[in-house]
Amino acid sequence: MTGLRFVAAFLVFGFHVHTERLVADGPARTAMEWVFSPGAAGVSFFFVLSGFVLTWSARPGDTARRFWRRRAARIYPDHLATWLVAVALAVAGGSGVALAVWLPNLLLVQAWSPDLDVFFGLNTVSWSLACEVFFYALFPVLYLLLPRLPGRALWPATAAALSLVWLVPVAAHALPLADRYWFIWVFPVSRLPEFAAGMLLARIVQEGRWPRRFGLAPATALAIAAYLGSRWLPDDFRIVAATVIPLALLVAAVAAADVAGTPSPWRSSRWVRLGELSYAFYLVHQLVLRLVVHVAGTGHPAAAGLGIALVSLALALAGSWLLHEGVENPAIRLLLRRRTPPATAGSAPKPRT
Repeated sequence: MTGLRFVAAFLVFGFHVHTERLVADGPARTAMEWVFSPGAAGVSFFFVLSGFVLTWSARPGDTARRFWRRRAARIYPDHLATWLVAVALAVAGGSGVALAVWLPNLLLVQAWSPDLDVFFGLNTVSWSLACEVFFYALFPVLYLLLPRLPGRALWPATAAALSLVWLVPVAAHALPLADRYWFIWVFPVSRLPEFAAGMLLARIVQEGRWPRRFGLAPATALAIAAYLGSRWLPDDFRIVAATVIPLALLVAAVAAADVAGTPSPWRSSRWVRLGELSYAFYLVHQLVLRLVVHVAGTGHPAAAGLGIALVSLALALAGSWLLHEGVENPAIRLLLRRRTPPATAGSAPKPRT
């Protein structure tokens, strides 16, 4: 699963390359639209994966305080570093940053505001971290409730959680049109069912309730079909609901393959290393694109635009390596000096979240 994390992060990168319009209108841009316009679905993958991995690697006898400390050490240092860079870029650009924007972003509560300038302020992608913070706050309680669910109820509960994702766009129609996108895409409560589905699927795999016939190949094919086919759905359903079920099944299928030792391309050392960089890459890539667009502009011919996109990718990878090695790993070592007992909930490799 660690290797597949980078694929999800790369799709988000491709989505932002597409929305920045580096390539002028024409066949190349049309091809990019087909491949990358649904790329934001990578965020759904991360939300489901987060619930799955945290449940899988839960430590017997752990406390909520220790759990929250590990989560803070894992996500906040990189966020703080990229937040500082985003503030510096805003100040250097002469726009400045209002208190109502920078403070919620610093504290990772910006996703609770329906104001576009707040939830997408500074380092735009950090809105998803605000959702993760909400999930982490609830996880100790949700994890205590999970064992009380009978094994036979796990699949119906998973179906119910994923069905709630489809109900969110329906509920959004009760809101003003200007708030619907925020409610569907950004609002932490609306994204909680994806995290909960990941938790339920972790227990399904742990208890051997995953259907063996639904392996890595069919799960991947279904996810690709939903990803490419989502463009034909209405906007409110396309941005989350269209892909959430196949992506959730893909997470579980990859984990089941890891448990069974089934051959998988995502376990190669190269993909695992990229997966380890994926969190830093996710936080860095749009800041890099912002700088590249400022310098190079947009609307380039196909060859030039794609070349600029590749340069952006290389710079984002370099930046993510610097962030991972210079901030993330040292901060984790510093903040988690006391060693805690290893997880014993399962035998699959433990992806970092």
